[in-house]
Amino acid sequence: MNKRFMMSSFLILSTMTVAACADPEPENAVTGTNEQGDEETPVTTEEKENSVSLAWNSQPPTLDPHVTNTNVVRDLARPIFEQLVTFDESYEPIPMLADSFEENEDGSEITFYLREGVLFHNDEEMTADDVVASMEKWQSGGAPAAAMGDSTWEEIDEYTVKLHVDEPSISVMYTLADVTQAAAIMPKEIIDSAGSTGVEQYIGTGPFQVEDWVYDSYIQFSKFDDYQSLDGEPNGLGGKKEALVDDLFVYFVADDSTRTNGIITGEYDYAFQLPQDSYDQLEGADGIVNDVWPFGFQTLVFNKEGIFGDQSLRSAVNYGLNNEDLLALAFTDETFYEMEPAYMRPEQTSWYTQAGEEHYDVYDLEQAEQLLDEAGYSGEEITILTSEDYSYHYNSAIITQQALEDFGMNATLDATDWATLLERRDQKEGWDIFFTQFTTVATPLSYPFLHSENEYAGWTNNEEIDRHLDGIRYADSQDEATELFEDLQQIIWEDLPVINVGMVNFISSYSDDIDGYSEFMGPIFWNMSIEE
Repeated sequence: MNKRFMMSSFLILSTMTVAACADPEPENAVTGTNEQGDEETPVTTEEKENSVSLAWNSQPPTLDPHVTNTNVVRDLARPIFEQLVTFDESYEPIPMLADSFEENEDGSEITFYLREGVLFHNDEEMTADDVVASMEKWQSGGAPAAAMGDSTWEEIDEYTVKLHVDEPSISVMYTLADVTQAAAIMPKEIIDSAGSTGVEQYIGTGPFQVEDWVYDSYIQFSKFDDYQSLDGEPNGLGGKKEALVDDLFVYFVADDSTRTNGIITGEYDYAFQLPQDSYDQLEGADGIVNDVWPFGFQTLVFNKEGIFGDQSLRSAVNYGLNNEDLLALAFTDETFYEMEPAYMRPEQTSWYTQAGEEHYDVYDLEQAEQLLDEAGYSGEEITILTSEDYSYHYNSAIITQQALEDFGMNATLDATDWATLLERRDQKEGWDIFFTQFTTVATPLSYPFLHSENEYAGWTNNEEIDRHLDGIRYADSQDEATELFEDLQQIIWEDLPVINVGMVNFISSYSDDIDGYSEFMGPIFWNMSIEE
């Protein structure tokens, strides 16, 4: 097998923007009903043996990973769906639903030999027509469309699929293995009935299946008894995967203190993304394990279709923000943030650079005011779109509002729930700034906010950025790609499509009755058991 796509340079984590609860109710949400057709009373884990209760800070707008790059969908769709390839513990692509794959001499064709006997949750066997339909849907929009171009998929026989690569690239296998906006395989009939908001049934090949979704309450995942696991040891997101509990109940608990108290009192077995200011309390609690894990960077995104289409105004905001004060107030302690201008982590030795650092944390109100004057700013209202579902985003927005007012901008907050924010941010009018976070990516090509073809909220449209990203994608060597990215990061800091405020860490906690829990590019709930 040609190993061109298995380059050790394309390592580490994968994208994601955070996401949260849905409002209004998703059309494809499953609503539990009793035999009389009345709305079902939410099941508690006390009523189910061998189950695990998970407290999540937000509800997903969908469980279709093809249609969104949000982390809540990434994490909660993970037990349901699988991909042709995934990442091993060294962040290299390895087969998952493909038994193997091989590439021709010039990288223009990749052939995937499918595992036989793999069943979907509807008990139908996965075959090549399901894979082709899934891949065509997946690469029809967003980051996959930009990454895959006009690549096409061909069914060779029932268990063989060929990818005809539009333009051979060292990034293709990493794109297929990416966990954000994942290339999930679904039954063809489910794909064929999908609407604009995604599939209406969540049927995959994973170790858990969707049992129930009671809107604004919980999602219940149940063990898929006919799951076909790979042999061998667990390996990153690959290898052996086994559902060792019968049910996972994911409860939507937006309030930070409720999640924190719930894990401490034992109401929940696992609590996702707890507030940093609860760390001392969590460390002093009995019976729980606390996991502080690196996430990515806190990001201010500009709407460049509005007033911030003027780079000098974006630069004014960059000079008007005190990054360290913002991080300290939003994330409470240096345990949970780092002052870091890089867009890739220091562990990523093939990518890490501090190019552009002279533009990072350059707090200077006089310079900010001067840039406003030069741009002819005359008091136009600046709308900061935010959500109280995520306290660090909301606090960042409040701090930014005050900072903008301090150097002469007329700033106002527009607070909503996170799912509504996700809808609103895709509209080119009605907002000027919002905060989000991006996880560290396997390659810089995965950041959705850079290439103009991605059309990500904020609408970056810079020919130099596009040219450098395309150069990285089709580079002949890692050395060439590394040099191009160093130039690219300099351009990002000069153009400021977004502002990287700094790197951040999060806390998740779980009961010490749980055995086998792991975190790899997000939480993993297979190969995990709980003491009865």
